[in-house]
Amino acid sequence: MVRHSRRQPARHQSAAGSAPAQGHAGCTGERRDLHWPLDRRRHPRALGRTQRTDTMTQSSTSALTADYAGRRARLAAHIGPHGVAVLPTAPEQQRNRDADFLFRHDSYFHYLSGFAEPRAWLVIQGDGTTTLFCEPKDLEREIWDGFRLGPDAAPGALGVNAAYSVDELDQRLPGLLDGADAVWYPFATHKGLETRIDGWLSSLRARVRFGTLVPEQVRDLCGPLDEMRLIKDAYEQDVMRRAAQISAQAHIRAMQLSARMLREGKDVREYHLDAELLHEFRLQGSQYPAYSSIVAAGANACVLHYRADAAPVRHGELVLIDAGCELDGYASDITRTFPANGTFTGPQRALYDLVLASQVAAVEATKAGARFTDPHDATVKVLAQGMLDLGLLNKNTVGRLDDVIEKRAYFQFYMHRTGHWLGMDVHDCGSYTEPSELGTKHVRKDALTGNEIVNRPARILRSGMVLTIEPGIYVRPAPGVPEQFHHIGIRIEDDAIVTDTGCELISRGVPVEADAIEALMR
Repeated sequence: MVRHSRRQPARHQSAAGSAPAQGHAGCTGERRDLHWPLDRRRHPRALGRTQRTDTMTQSSTSALTADYAGRRARLAAHIGPHGVAVLPTAPEQQRNRDADFLFRHDSYFHYLSGFAEPRAWLVIQGDGTTTLFCEPKDLEREIWDGFRLGPDAAPGALGVNAAYSVDELDQRLPGLLDGADAVWYPFATHKGLETRIDGWLSSLRARVRFGTLVPEQVRDLCGPLDEMRLIKDAYEQDVMRRAAQISAQAHIRAMQLSARMLREGKDVREYHLDAELLHEFRLQGSQYPAYSSIVAAGANACVLHYRADAAPVRHGELVLIDAGCELDGYASDITRTFPANGTFTGPQRALYDLVLASQVAAVEATKAGARFTDPHDATVKVLAQGMLDLGLLNKNTVGRLDDVIEKRAYFQFYMHRTGHWLGMDVHDCGSYTEPSELGTKHVRKDALTGNEIVNRPARILRSGMVLTIEPGIYVRPAPGVPEQFHHIGIRIEDDAIVTDTGCELISRGVPVEADAIEALMR
């Protein structure tokens, strides 16, 4: 790799302010020829939705730009005619020394703009006017770091009203805040953001004698954006379906590789399967994994967020893979557990069928009008009864089914919730409490800890919400636990779009029934 220069690029100001100078006025003809491909090619990162610009028509790109504008208009209506929303994208992250991690935009920022470049800010005023601050054109830096859209092209490409160099942010932001009654920004999401906001407000206060009006309130932008992002529109659902299809195919490849390598007598490691996942993600056009993949063989499957990724994969053991790709800003999240050599043992099959039965119950409970907690409650009921039937829990010790659930005795083997929101983030934003019932609460004593727990009514599911359904069972050796089940960890996770009549499982491109998994791996 050519060593990356960390020297700050030169900044070029324009007399007009809104139009930074384009490159160096003194470039020779030879240097202009060198820069020409960067300066005139189509920009693949301007709109996150147009990563594949060669297949996009002008009309479809315009429709996507209008969609982002519609989101900004909805937000502007929420903050009111005299509100101003300020939102930065994510910071670039240093990996070590002079190497950076691959940049990934802030999800809130991308949701409102589709813009995927670093060092960018979005300002949305209550009348709907939107201003973007982004990196200026700098052909020297573009040779090193890649194409920049630049302020001149941004209004046409993104549908914003104005765009300026990010180097003008401190100069222009106070003027955009002058006269507003409230400043909205995402609380506790960006290090140093509150300090920046305070600095801009202080500069306004210093000029009140000249007639400036300082906003009296600061408000959290996360709440309204979370509510907007919770319901996925038709485009978002389509992208998530495709992401789930890619991820499902990656799981299939990893399953088949495991069985094939073991049949051939080869040494198999968790990272071999991880590599197969990543290969399929990128081969099918995904930008990157939505999160760090979990590939856990044998007893490692009992570690919920296992990361080591280097243990051997052996005959007679199960492998748990929790992995999903990110496609055009949207995550998928699939977990499958399978026999490393393609054949379940009797105890493995018994536990697997139990977890699958609990997922079936959860799927049936997932529909518009149900509560977010309904799938979890359905899962727990099935798992708890199965634990009693299989002898994982001793009836003489823990009692009947109702006792197991009330005392949470099942928690020894199932200690997480059955799902979470899914969207631009793998654990997506959005409250799990029903907004219309915030005043209602129930206080109870937790059976395990003895602590008081305050419960409020769970969110009512609505069509267009997307969540995971992921029951599991994790059996660590313990007194009274049948040895045949020791070190078995199983989780089955699918992605579901809530509909009026039920839910659409968009990740079933990879088999889930035990017989189908064995047939796939033969």
